[in-house]
Amino acid sequence: MEMASLREAYGKALVELGAQNKNIVALDADLSKSTRTALFQEAYPERFFEISIAEQNMIGVAVGLALTGKIPFVNSFAVFATGRTYDQIRQSACIANINIKICGSSSGLSDFGDGATHQSLEDVALMRVLPNMTVLVPVDAVETKKMVEFAVRHNGPVYLRINRNDLPVYTDESTEFELGKLYQMRDGEDAVVFANGVMVSKAMEAAEILEKEGTGVRVVNVSTVKPLKKDEVLKYIKGVKGIVTAEEHSIIGGLGSAIVELLRDVDHPPVEFIGVKDRFGTSASNYEELLEYFGLTSKSITLTIKNLLDRC
Repeated sequence: MEMASLREAYGKALVELGAQNKNIVALDADLSKSTRTALFQEAYPERFFEISIAEQNMIGVAVGLALTGKIPFVNSFAVFATGRTYDQIRQSACIANINIKICGSSSGLSDFGDGATHQSLEDVALMRVLPNMTVLVPVDAVETKKMVEFAVRHNGPVYLRINRNDLPVYTDESTEFELGKLYQMRDGEDAVVFANGVMVSKAMEAAEILEKEGTGVRVVNVSTVKPLKKDEVLKYIKGVKGIVTAEEHSIIGGLGSAIVELLRDVDHPPVEFIGVKDRFGTSASNYEELLEYFGLTSKSITLTIKNLLDRC
């Protein structure tokens, strides 16, 4: 499949939208080459703010810019953009529903070489719990661009989670991004996998393997983690014998938790989580090695579905 960089798509989308809307500004914490806001800096230097390694201050500056009518995009690695800045995001942005956009780049385990200090396995949980915060996890470069376009239109804080590595392109250019909508990637009658980010491609691989064995797997891209629409989830669990959630995140507080929270008051098939099991990340020589180590693979999804269906 075609592979493309989500970071590059994000940077180029900011430049393109910046030409259309002079209120768009970008802030970075000494990582502009990595987050690709360097593209925006080159195009519009007067609208780019290098805050250096002072992420809490960066949120405060962004809130101030938003109060003057600007649309600030705040950028850093996901672990710093959400963890180091949590108090400022909560107190200054979310309580007052301020119109800032936070891009957590190199999310999950995708910064494979730098280990636990630079890997974010709790960022979705941190952002999802905040009232007024919208949480988006694009599946590919095309959806990334569409989400940036949405973020500009949307009034209120948005968290956008960007993978560091090139990922397969699944999104059609003509498909409109709709907040809260779930996107079925393939159909199947036996089990459904709710996945996002890199785990969509792993779920698709698992579904292909199981199809050859006579098991039909429905794969659904949950690129909006918050707000998650109950009717959308119920639509895709209809008729299946088992539910699996797959995310490059802790199994605590992320996509799996969000799905089960919606299902708590309705009858539903058994659910299994695939994610990182309550631990920090670690370093590795490459990204796939790290995904294998933590069980975030098509093989893991395949075995989980088989075991789940065997119990049904």
